Amino acid sequence: MIQIKNLTKFYGRNAAVKNLSFTVNDNEILGFLGPNGAGKSTTMNIITGFLPSTSGTVTINGLDIAENPSEAKKMIGYLPEIPPVYLDMKVKEYLKFAAGIKGIKRSERSQQVESAMEKLKIKDVEKRLIRNLSKGYRQRVGFAQALLGDPKYLILDEPTVGLDPNQVIEVRNLIKSLKKDHTIILSSHILAEIQAVCERVVIISHGEIRAVDSIKNLEDSMGNSIVLVMKIEGDKDAVAECIKKVSGVLGINDIIFEETGIHTYKIEIEKEDIRKTIMAELIKKDFVIDEVKSEKPNLEEVFVKLTAQAPKKKGLKDLLNEMDSNNPYYNDDLDSSEKEDE
Repeated sequence: MIQIKNLTKFYGRNAAVKNLSFTVNDNEILGFLGPNGAGKSTTMNIITGFLPSTSGTVTINGLDIAENPSEAKKMIGYLPEIPPVYLDMKVKEYLKFAAGIKGIKRSERSQQVESAMEKLKIKDVEKRLIRNLSKGYRQRVGFAQALLGDPKYLILDEPTVGLDPNQVIEVRNLIKSLKKDHTIILSSHILAEIQAVCERVVIISHGEIRAVDSIKNLEDSMGNSIVLVMKIEGDKDAVAECIKKVSGVLGINDIIFEETGIHTYKIEIEKEDIRKTIMAELIKKDFVIDEVKSEKPNLEEVFVKLTAQAPKKKGLKDLLNEMDSNNPYYNDDLDSSEKEDE
């Protein structure tokens, strides 16, 4: 089990993550989601011991990562978003080197390297220089490195970046098969990937937790509303304004550019029959409707709704008090102008 409690990380006055608390259960694949800059990579770097936290604790199978880093790290396999590979080494050579760095017994290294290459299907490039591999192959070499030592816990940051569709399916199936013997934190911007392999997710935004729950519960939390997907020709703002005026429209969750003059709108509505009213109003305004379909709310809708929430605004005094309580490395010395502003 991995336990994160009140995890906070400051960079100067800026809090990258604030009071994060959640648990990863044994033999679980937990999805870790958030928009760019939400604090995902910072959190994973702290969990794996690459970064110290400002406050809070990370416990790996009962061991505090800050107090027992060597023992805790032996139980972790980590694939960061940019794989930690040496470009001037050959694939098999690099994996043997990584096995030695991890402290794997010399008698077991060859077997573990072979096993990892088989799982990631990189045997065919074992003698090639890593610099000459495609991005997808480098990603798989990095993943193979994470599996060395048979760690109980795997932290995977965008493991399918750069892979072609067939490779993505293979890696997803591999991740699901690893659940039998491993506990996994999986971070990805591809929500379909999270839905394919995870049952529970943590969603963060602006360094704060927005939700910790099963995907089913999060989708159910959207209520009985329906998402209407419409591809419409016309001025984007004028179309959106027309749709919003229809009674029963709860909001437009997303507007996707298709081509000049055409956008796809994801509209949250109360009931299915409202679509007829929306279409009638659009036709009155001479907008051309190219496509209409209905969807039940999914993880994507939940993600957009939760991460669109703005962080609570705080005054200068609140921020400084927060720094005092959470950041022991920050010295609160206001100059006279800041005091006057407060």
